Amino acid sequence: MINKEILQLRKRISDRRPKFVRQESWRYDRLSESWRKPKGKDNKMRKQYSGVPALVKIGYRGPKVARGLHPSGYNDCLVFNANDLSRLDPRKDAARLSHSIGGRKRAQIIAAATEMGIKLLNGGKLPSSSQKLSAKASSSDKENKRTEDI
Repeated sequence: MINKEILQLRKRISDRRPKFVRQESWRYDRLSESWRKPKGKDNKMRKQYSGVPALVKIGYRGPKVARGLHPSGYNDCLVFNANDLSRLDPRKDAARLSHSIGGRKRAQIIAAATEMGIKLLNGGKLPSSSQKLSAKASSSDKENKRTEDI
């Protein structure tokens, strides 16, 4: 976990930052609220008149040390295999498993990460061996009942 004071500072700055909306998106349904820079010749928003929504500017940016951090305070690092875990620092970095990883490799990476003490951001829950055995037993019971009925 990175410094909590840095995360609190980022949150405080973010709370004071205005919600930047596209000009006249509140007026027309066909315009989404996603930000677009105003470019008109006499545009009041571009000229920054009083009473008109704020423009996106560099001064609204968050603290440099907190940029790109996960809300948990760790650096978010994408992992594709168990070897990628070796380049991570357990005190600063957290692993995010790639969405293209299959079940077997996912289980290997999760086991290696828990052994190394690395935080997983999207590890999820894997069924343990006892749950797998109980699932197999219940499915075999169902098959036995079907054969008895016939």
